[in-house]
Amino acid sequence: MPVQFKPSDIVRQLSEHVIGQDEAKRTLAVAIYAHFRRMANTAADSVELTKSNILLIGPTGSGKTLLCETLARILDVPFVTADATSLAQTQFVGDEIEAILHRLLDRAEGDLARAQRGIVFVDEVDKLKAVSGESRASSGESVQHALLKIMEGAPVRLKDGRHIDTTHILFICGGAFVGLDRILTKTHTFGFIATSGGDDQKILERLNARVKPTDLLEFGLIPEFAGRLPIVTRLHDLTLDMLIRIMTEPKNAIAKQFAAMLQAEGVELRIDAAVYRQIAELAIEYKAGARSLRGIFEEMMTDVLYTVPDHPEIRRVVIRSLFEAPQLLAVRPTPGS
Repeated sequence: MPVQFKPSDIVRQLSEHVIGQDEAKRTLAVAIYAHFRRMANTAADSVELTKSNILLIGPTGSGKTLLCETLARILDVPFVTADATSLAQTQFVGDEIEAILHRLLDRAEGDLARAQRGIVFVDEVDKLKAVSGESRASSGESVQHALLKIMEGAPVRLKDGRHIDTTHILFICGGAFVGLDRILTKTHTFGFIATSGGDDQKILERLNARVKPTDLLEFGLIPEFAGRLPIVTRLHDLTLDMLIRIMTEPKNAIAKQFAAMLQAEGVELRIDAAVYRQIAELAIEYKAGARSLRGIFEEMMTDVLYTVPDHPEIRRVVIRSLFEAPQLLAVRPTPGS
Protein backbone atom coordinates (compact mmCIF):
# COMPACT_ATOMS: atom_id res chain seq x y z
CA MET A 1 0.00 0.00 0.00
CA PRO A 2 1.41 3.40 -0.90
CA VAL A 3 1.85 5.40 2.30
CA GLN A 4 -0.22 8.24 0.84
CA PHE A 5 -3.29 6.30 2.04
CA LYS A 6 -4.48 8.06 5.18
CA PRO A 7 -6.56 6.27 7.85
CA SER A 8 -9.57 8.36 6.83
CA ASP A 9 -9.14 7.20 3.22
CA ILE A 10 -9.13 3.57 4.31
CA VAL A 11 -12.24 4.03 6.47
CA ARG A 12 -14.07 5.78 3.65
CA GLN A 13 -13.32 2.96 1.21
CA LEU A 14 -14.17 0.27 3.75
CA SER A 15 -17.54 1.97 4.33
CA GLU A 16 -18.38 1.62 0.64
CA HIS A 17 -18.43 -2.15 1.12
CA VAL A 18 -18.97 -2.79 4.85
CA ILE A 19 -21.97 -1.48 6.81
CA GLY A 20 -21.48 -0.38 10.42
CA GLN A 21 -18.62 -1.49 12.72
CA ASP A 22 -17.21 2.06 12.66
CA GLU A 23 -14.91 1.57 15.65
CA ALA A 24 -13.38 -1.57 14.13
CA LYS A 25 -12.86 0.24 10.82
CA ARG A 26 -11.01 3.10 12.52
CA THR A 27 -8.82 0.75 14.51
CA LEU A 28 -7.99 -1.32 11.41
CA ALA A 29 -7.30 1.81 9.35
CA VAL A 30 -4.85 3.22 11.89
CA ALA A 31 -3.16 -0.17 12.29
CA ILE A 32 -2.78 -0.55 8.52
CA TYR A 33 -1.45 2.99 8.15
CA ALA A 34 1.14 2.31 10.88
CA HIS A 35 2.02 -1.07 9.34
CA PHE A 36 2.80 0.37 5.93
CA ARG A 37 4.64 3.29 7.46
CA ARG A 38 6.78 0.70 9.19
CA MET A 39 7.54 -1.03 5.90
CA ALA A 40 8.52 2.32 4.39
CA ASN A 41 10.94 2.90 7.25
CA THR A 42 14.55 2.91 6.06
CA ALA A 43 17.68 1.68 7.75
CA ALA A 44 18.74 5.31 8.16
CA ASP A 45 15.71 6.08 10.34
CA SER A 46 16.66 6.40 13.99
CA VAL A 47 13.50 4.76 15.36
CA GLU A 48 12.62 1.19 14.42
CA LEU A 49 8.89 0.57 14.12
CA THR A 50 7.76 -2.88 15.25
CA LYS A 51 4.95 -4.88 13.64
CA SER A 52 1.57 -4.95 15.35
CA ASN A 53 -0.70 -7.82 14.35
CA ILE A 54 -4.43 -7.45 14.94
CA LEU A 55 -7.15 -9.40 16.78
CA LEU A 56 -10.78 -8.96 15.70
CA ILE A 57 -13.34 -10.14 18.25
CA GLY A 58 -16.94 -10.46 17.16
CA PRO A 59 -19.86 -12.86 16.76
CA THR A 60 -20.37 -15.04 13.69
CA GLY A 61 -21.53 -13.06 10.69
CA SER A 62 -20.54 -9.65 12.08
CA GLY A 63 -18.15 -8.91 9.22
CA LYS A 64 -14.65 -9.96 10.33
CA THR A 65 -13.74 -11.80 7.13
CA LEU A 66 -15.46 -9.20 4.92
CA LEU A 67 -13.48 -6.40 6.56
CA CYS A 68 -10.20 -8.22 5.91
CA GLU A 69 -11.09 -9.17 2.32
CA THR A 70 -12.16 -5.60 1.56
CA LEU A 71 -9.04 -4.22 3.19
CA ALA A 72 -6.81 -6.42 1.04
CA ARG A 73 -8.69 -5.32 -2.08
CA ILE A 74 -8.28 -1.64 -1.18
CA LEU A 75 -4.57 -2.08 -0.52
CA ASP A 76 -4.10 -4.35 -3.57
CA VAL A 77 -2.10 -6.92 -1.61
CA PRO A 78 -2.33 -10.75 -1.64
CA PHE A 79 -4.77 -12.09 0.93
CA VAL A 80 -5.53 -15.56 2.29
CA THR A 81 -7.72 -16.93 5.05
CA ALA A 82 -6.96 -19.85 7.32
CA ASP A 83 -9.16 -21.72 9.75
CA ALA A 84 -7.62 -22.19 13.18
CA THR A 85 -9.98 -25.10 13.85
CA SER A 86 -8.51 -27.00 10.88
CA LEU A 87 -4.99 -26.30 12.13
CA ALA A 88 -5.90 -27.75 15.52
CA GLN A 89 -7.24 -30.91 13.92
CA THR A 90 -4.06 -31.88 12.09
CA GLN A 91 -0.93 -33.54 13.41
CA PHE A 92 1.18 -31.70 10.87
CA VAL A 93 0.70 -28.08 11.92
CA GLY A 94 4.01 -26.99 10.38
CA ASP A 95 2.97 -28.33 6.98
CA GLU A 96 -0.40 -26.59 7.21
CA ILE A 97 1.21 -23.27 8.11
CA GLU A 98 3.60 -23.65 5.18
CA ALA A 99 0.58 -24.34 2.95
CA ILE A 100 -0.99 -21.05 4.08
CA LEU A 101 2.14 -19.14 3.03
CA HIS A 102 2.27 -21.06 -0.24
CA ARG A 103 -1.31 -19.98 -0.96
CA LEU A 104 -0.28 -16.39 -0.25
CA LEU A 105 2.51 -16.76 -2.79
CA ASP A 106 0.01 -18.18 -5.29
CA ARG A 107 -2.26 -15.17 -4.73
CA ALA A 108 0.76 -12.98 -5.50
CA GLU A 109 1.18 -14.94 -8.79
CA GLY A 110 4.58 -16.16 -7.67
CA ASP A 111 5.89 -12.68 -6.86
CA LEU A 112 7.81 -13.33 -3.63
CA ALA A 113 8.32 -9.66 -2.77
CA ARG A 114 4.59 -8.99 -3.13
CA ALA A 115 3.64 -12.07 -1.10
CA GLN A 116 5.90 -10.86 1.71
CA ARG A 117 3.68 -7.78 2.02
CA GLY A 118 0.38 -9.63 2.06
CA ILE A 119 -2.28 -10.21 4.71
CA VAL A 120 -3.14 -13.52 6.40
CA PHE A 121 -6.45 -13.79 8.24
CA VAL A 122 -6.61 -16.64 10.77
CA ASP A 123 -10.21 -17.16 11.83
CA GLU A 124 -11.59 -18.91 14.93
CA VAL A 125 -8.43 -18.49 17.00
CA ASP A 126 -10.67 -18.60 20.06
CA LYS A 127 -10.96 -22.35 19.35
CA LEU A 128 -7.23 -22.66 20.11
CA LYS A 129 -7.58 -21.91 23.80
CA ALA A 130 -5.76 -24.18 26.18
CA VAL A 131 -8.07 -26.80 27.71
CA SER A 132 -7.38 -28.15 31.18
CA GLY A 133 -6.28 -31.77 31.11
CA GLU A 134 -5.60 -31.83 27.37
CA SER A 135 -2.13 -32.80 26.23
CA ARG A 136 -0.24 -29.94 24.66
CA ALA A 137 0.67 -31.97 21.57
CA SER A 138 -2.97 -32.40 20.59
CA SER A 139 -4.34 -29.11 21.83
CA GLY A 140 -4.96 -25.67 20.40
CA GLU A 141 -2.09 -24.52 22.57
CA SER A 142 0.36 -26.30 20.28
CA VAL A 143 -1.06 -24.41 17.29
CA GLN A 144 -0.62 -21.12 19.14
CA HIS A 145 3.05 -21.99 19.63
CA ALA A 146 3.40 -22.97 15.96
CA LEU A 147 1.96 -19.65 14.80
CA LEU A 148 4.20 -17.54 17.03
CA LYS A 149 7.30 -17.63 14.83
CA ILE A 150 5.66 -16.61 11.56
CA MET A 151 3.50 -13.94 13.24
CA GLU A 152 6.58 -12.28 14.70
CA GLY A 153 8.59 -12.53 11.50
CA ALA A 154 10.90 -15.26 10.24
CA PRO A 155 12.08 -16.83 6.98
CA VAL A 156 10.06 -19.97 6.22
CA ARG A 157 11.38 -22.53 3.76
CA LEU A 158 8.78 -23.73 1.27
CA LYS A 159 8.75 -27.12 -0.39
CA ASP A 160 10.04 -25.65 -3.65
CA GLY A 161 13.18 -24.46 -1.85
CA ARG A 162 12.33 -20.79 -1.71
CA HIS A 163 12.14 -18.86 1.53
CA ILE A 164 9.33 -16.45 2.35
CA ASP A 165 10.06 -13.84 5.02
CA THR A 166 7.01 -13.16 7.20
CA THR A 167 8.46 -10.02 8.80
CA HIS A 168 6.22 -7.69 6.80
CA ILE A 169 3.21 -10.01 6.43
CA LEU A 170 0.34 -8.67 8.51
CA PHE A 171 -1.52 -11.30 10.53
CA ILE A 172 -5.10 -10.57 11.48
CA CYS A 173 -6.73 -13.09 13.80
CA GLY A 174 -10.44 -13.35 14.47
CA GLY A 175 -12.85 -15.18 16.70
CA ALA A 176 -16.19 -14.97 18.50
CA PHE A 177 -14.59 -15.46 21.96
CA VAL A 178 -17.86 -16.60 23.53
CA GLY A 179 -17.63 -16.07 27.27
CA LEU A 180 -15.14 -13.22 27.10
CA ASP A 181 -17.77 -10.71 28.25
CA ARG A 182 -18.06 -12.57 31.55
CA ILE A 183 -14.33 -12.15 32.02
CA LEU A 184 -14.52 -8.45 31.15
CA THR A 185 -17.23 -7.81 33.75
CA LYS A 186 -14.81 -9.06 36.39
CA THR A 187 -11.86 -7.01 35.18
CA HIS A 188 -13.30 -3.51 34.85
CA THR A 189 -10.75 -1.69 36.95
CA PHE A 190 -11.34 1.96 36.08
CA GLY A 191 -14.78 2.47 37.59
CA PHE A 192 -13.50 4.36 40.62
CA ILE A 193 -12.01 7.21 38.56
CA ALA A 194 -13.99 10.44 38.91
CA THR A 195 -15.02 12.07 35.64
CA SER A 196 -16.06 15.66 35.10
CA GLY A 197 -17.36 15.78 31.55
CA GLY A 198 -18.86 13.90 28.64
CA ASP A 199 -15.52 13.37 26.92
CA ASP A 200 -13.99 12.02 30.13
CA GLN A 201 -16.86 9.55 30.47
CA LYS A 202 -16.33 8.36 26.87
CA ILE A 203 -12.65 7.73 27.61
CA LEU A 204 -13.59 5.82 30.77
CA GLU A 205 -16.10 3.69 28.84
CA ARG A 206 -13.46 2.89 26.21
CA LEU A 207 -11.00 1.85 28.91
CA ASN A 208 -13.60 -0.37 30.54
CA ALA A 209 -14.62 -1.98 27.24
CA ARG A 210 -11.05 -2.58 26.16
CA VAL A 211 -9.94 -6.20 25.99
CA LYS A 212 -6.72 -6.48 27.97
CA PRO A 213 -3.99 -9.12 27.56
CA THR A 214 -4.91 -10.54 30.96
CA ASP A 215 -8.47 -11.09 29.71
CA LEU A 216 -7.14 -13.09 26.75
CA LEU A 217 -4.92 -15.14 29.08
CA GLU A 218 -7.85 -15.95 31.33
CA PHE A 219 -9.84 -16.96 28.24
CA GLY A 220 -7.15 -19.47 27.28
CA LEU A 221 -4.60 -17.85 24.98
CA ILE A 222 -0.98 -18.32 25.98
CA PRO A 223 0.93 -15.14 26.94
CA GLU A 224 3.27 -15.29 23.93
CA PHE A 225 0.37 -15.60 21.46
CA ALA A 226 -1.65 -12.81 23.06
CA GLY A 227 1.49 -10.69 23.00
CA ARG A 228 1.73 -11.05 19.20
CA LEU A 229 -1.72 -9.42 18.92
CA PRO A 230 -1.30 -6.01 20.55
CA ILE A 231 -4.13 -4.36 18.59
CA VAL A 232 -7.54 -5.66 19.66
CA THR A 233 -10.87 -4.38 18.38
CA ARG A 234 -14.41 -5.64 18.76
CA LEU A 235 -17.22 -6.04 16.25
CA HIS A 236 -20.79 -5.97 17.47
CA ASP A 237 -23.93 -7.91 16.60
CA LEU A 238 -25.61 -6.55 13.49
CA THR A 239 -28.92 -4.80 14.10
CA LEU A 240 -32.03 -5.26 11.95
CA ASP A 241 -31.38 -1.92 10.26
CA MET A 242 -27.76 -2.83 9.52
CA LEU A 243 -28.79 -6.15 7.96
CA ILE A 244 -31.27 -4.33 5.71
CA ARG A 245 -28.62 -1.83 4.67
CA ILE A 246 -26.14 -4.65 3.95
CA MET A 247 -28.54 -6.03 1.33
CA THR A 248 -28.99 -2.71 -0.47
CA GLU A 249 -26.25 -0.13 0.15
CA PRO A 250 -22.72 -1.52 -0.50
CA LYS A 251 -21.26 -1.36 -4.00
CA ASN A 252 -21.67 -5.10 -4.41
CA ALA A 253 -24.86 -5.43 -2.33
CA ILE A 254 -26.76 -8.64 -3.04
CA ALA A 255 -29.85 -6.75 -4.27
CA LYS A 256 -27.69 -4.87 -6.78
CA GLN A 257 -26.13 -8.13 -7.95
CA PHE A 258 -29.48 -9.75 -8.75
CA ALA A 259 -30.80 -6.54 -10.29
CA ALA A 260 -27.78 -6.46 -12.62
CA MET A 261 -28.25 -10.15 -13.46
CA LEU A 262 -31.86 -9.59 -14.50
CA GLN A 263 -31.05 -6.33 -16.25
CA ALA A 264 -28.76 -8.31 -18.55
CA GLU A 265 -31.92 -10.18 -19.60
CA GLY A 266 -33.77 -6.90 -20.14
CA VAL A 267 -35.78 -7.36 -16.93
CA GLU A 268 -36.34 -4.84 -14.15
CA LEU A 269 -36.29 -6.09 -10.54
CA ARG A 270 -38.40 -4.37 -7.92
CA ILE A 271 -38.35 -5.49 -4.29
CA ASP A 272 -40.57 -3.83 -1.67
CA ALA A 273 -38.91 -2.54 1.49
CA ALA A 274 -40.96 -4.99 3.57
CA VAL A 275 -39.14 -7.90 1.92
CA TYR A 276 -35.74 -6.74 3.11
CA ARG A 277 -37.11 -6.45 6.62
CA GLN A 278 -38.52 -9.99 6.47
CA ILE A 279 -35.17 -11.37 5.29
CA ALA A 280 -33.32 -9.49 8.04
CA GLU A 281 -35.71 -10.81 10.69
CA LEU A 282 -35.11 -14.37 9.51
CA ALA A 283 -31.34 -13.80 9.58
CA ILE A 284 -31.55 -12.63 13.18
CA GLU A 285 -33.63 -15.69 14.04
CA TYR A 286 -30.97 -17.94 12.48
CA LYS A 287 -28.31 -16.27 14.69
CA ALA A 288 -25.71 -16.30 11.92
CA GLY A 289 -25.56 -12.57 11.22
CA ALA A 290 -25.01 -11.43 7.65
CA ARG A 291 -24.00 -14.95 6.59
CA SER A 292 -27.69 -15.90 6.38
CA LEU A 293 -28.70 -13.07 4.07
CA ARG A 294 -27.36 -14.48 0.82
CA GLY A 295 -28.87 -17.93 1.37
CA ILE A 296 -32.34 -16.49 2.06
CA PHE A 297 -32.06 -14.07 -0.87
CA GLU A 298 -30.87 -16.80 -3.24
CA GLU A 299 -33.78 -19.01 -2.25
CA MET A 300 -36.21 -16.16 -2.90
CA MET A 301 -34.75 -15.57 -6.38
CA THR A 302 -34.38 -19.22 -7.49
CA ASP A 303 -37.76 -19.55 -9.22
CA VAL A 304 -37.34 -16.14 -10.84
CA LEU A 305 -33.95 -16.97 -12.32
CA TYR A 306 -35.21 -20.36 -13.47
CA THR A 307 -38.23 -18.90 -15.26
CA VAL A 308 -37.02 -15.63 -16.79
CA PRO A 309 -34.57 -17.06 -19.41
CA ASP A 310 -37.38 -19.19 -20.91
CA HIS A 311 -39.83 -16.29 -21.14
CA PRO A 312 -38.41 -13.33 -23.06
CA GLU A 313 -41.76 -11.54 -22.77
CA ILE A 314 -41.13 -10.93 -19.03
CA ARG A 315 -39.95 -7.38 -18.52
CA ARG A 316 -40.45 -6.78 -14.81
CA VAL A 317 -40.22 -8.84 -11.62
CA VAL A 318 -41.99 -7.50 -8.54
CA ILE A 319 -41.49 -9.06 -5.09
CA ARG A 320 -43.86 -7.73 -2.43
CA SER A 321 -43.33 -10.34 0.28
CA LEU A 322 -40.85 -13.08 1.06
CA PHE A 323 -43.86 -15.36 1.65
CA GLU A 324 -45.65 -14.67 -1.66
CA ALA A 325 -44.76 -15.73 -5.19
CA PRO A 326 -42.97 -13.01 -7.20
CA GLN A 327 -44.99 -11.26 -9.91
CA LEU A 328 -43.54 -11.84 -13.39
CA LEU A 329 -44.92 -9.11 -15.65
CA ALA A 330 -44.79 -8.92 -19.42
CA VAL A 331 -44.73 -5.12 -19.46
CA ARG A 332 -42.10 -2.60 -20.28
CA PRO A 333 -41.29 -0.25 -17.42
CA THR A 334 -42.29 3.35 -17.97
CA PRO A 335 -40.63 6.38 -16.35
CA GLY A 336 -41.94 6.91 -12.84
CA SER A 337 -43.96 3.67 -12.79
